[in-house]
Amino acid sequence: MTTDYLHHPYTSQRMTTVANKGMVATSQPLAAQAGLDILKKGGNAIDAAIATAATLTVVEPTSNGIGGDAFALVWTKGKLYGLNGSGPAPASISIDSLKSRGYDEIPKYGWMPVTVPGAPGTWAELSREFGKLSLKETLEPAVRYAEEGYPLSPVLAKFWKNAFEQFRETLTDKEFEHWFETFAPNGRAPEVGDVWRSQGHADTLRKIGETNAESFYKGELADKIASFSKKYDGYLTKDDLASYKPEWIDPISVNYKGYDVWEIPPNGQGLIALSALNILNGFEFNHKDSVETYHKQIEALKLGFADGQKYITEQREMSVSVQGLLSKKYGDERRKLINDEALMPAPGEPPKGGTVYLSTADSEGNMVSFIQSNYMGFGSGLVVPGTGIALQNRGHNFSMDQEHDNALKGGKRTYHTIIPGFLTKDGNAVGPFGVMGGFMQPQGHVQVVSNLLDFHLNPQAALDAPRWQWTEGKKVWVESTFPPYLAESLRRKGHEIDVQLEKGAFGRGQIIWRDHQTGTLYGGTESRTDGSIAAY
Repeated sequence: MTTDYLHHPYTSQRMTTVANKGMVATSQPLAAQAGLDILKKGGNAIDAAIATAATLTVVEPTSNGIGGDAFALVWTKGKLYGLNGSGPAPASISIDSLKSRGYDEIPKYGWMPVTVPGAPGTWAELSREFGKLSLKETLEPAVRYAEEGYPLSPVLAKFWKNAFEQFRETLTDKEFEHWFETFAPNGRAPEVGDVWRSQGHADTLRKIGETNAESFYKGELADKIASFSKKYDGYLTKDDLASYKPEWIDPISVNYKGYDVWEIPPNGQGLIALSALNILNGFEFNHKDSVETYHKQIEALKLGFADGQKYITEQREMSVSVQGLLSKKYGDERRKLINDEALMPAPGEPPKGGTVYLSTADSEGNMVSFIQSNYMGFGSGLVVPGTGIALQNRGHNFSMDQEHDNALKGGKRTYHTIIPGFLTKDGNAVGPFGVMGGFMQPQGHVQVVSNLLDFHLNPQAALDAPRWQWTEGKKVWVESTFPPYLAESLRRKGHEIDVQLEKGAFGRGQIIWRDHQTGTLYGGTESRTDGSIAAY
């Protein structure tokens, strides 16, 4: 494997981090350090991923929480494993039931969009299957930060304040008061440098660790969640919690420029990234900063999204097969739709059949790509009293159309935005990568993979490069650092270009790349947030 890309002259805001014993990359320095501490304590990359993920529920609650979902790709002992840690809708919910309550669409906040939280079960399952330390040990850093407190970093404080201002205006019912008690205890959002702590978080994380998450799904914590739901006529019950278990699944992939790009299969939207790469496989890109490069990437991504938004749901509920969507023949057919003008995307007919991201690696060869979220920042706006458990609102993505593949149904998992990625080459691990940020995620995956494999940028430069985001129709957002002459050239091709000053719209990513010959680790972290790499 060549390492020429490591010396690519592309200007980057930070230098790639290099180490060989262990590495943790994520959006919060304190969480990255927590993972590294676990590695130094004798844990492996899986233990470090769990520790980092749990700590992120405390030190970045604006993007994820104990009541959210998670997905993982784990490379260990020469094989890649996938873990789907997303929870289903409550068994008793239905489209007819919601309509009888006066809902024509699934709301963003409150109990209606709450699905079974999968994150605690995912931590416990990863620990049981591949961890070296106990779950209690790996959760200790998160418990400590929750109990002792920590000072807010700049980007974290910004998103916290934004959420507070929005929630103060919209979440006025009594069921939401516990969010304000937990996250705005002084009647305002904490500011940069303010120390925030939550004994509720600490107690809950300690119970999850001591019981291997049994308390969360069948014990004391489950009782508190179910009681809170019942009090406000929610659908979530203790039976829903008790019946939940994360699912080990086979990852899906396409080969792109000699590398295998891996994603979690549906209900995740990683399929969209793979669909776009399958289309792009038929093109040769000679220059990164070329209007033809960006035009074709945008068009391929639009086609991938059109199919994804029509077909992605729980895999057994899909009306077409993943294999059909990713077939070479179907990719060739979709590629023919791309011409010199921006198109209005529409789904094809294939053969029938708020988020945090982290990467870890250790000296034994283990690597983890892990993503976790409550969705839309803090999620549903509900916090289980006294526990710090902020519940997700993933159910908002269900369709209220009975004929849609992703139609709401009790016990079903919805179309999911959070996706971890992984690269291999010739059967060897190259490493984990990911870009968080709602529907930006598959778009970030495509752009980062292309930066790495088409243009041979190093991991840090691949993340720092200006990004774009397709939003709908022919509308495309570009970062303020996007070259103006390229933006104007894209306009001439029919793209409706809008320059966005808000960097948070373009996702936040992490990459760890292992040189198979030397074992050396190369890491890149996100310059658009408080990102950090801890390594030794």
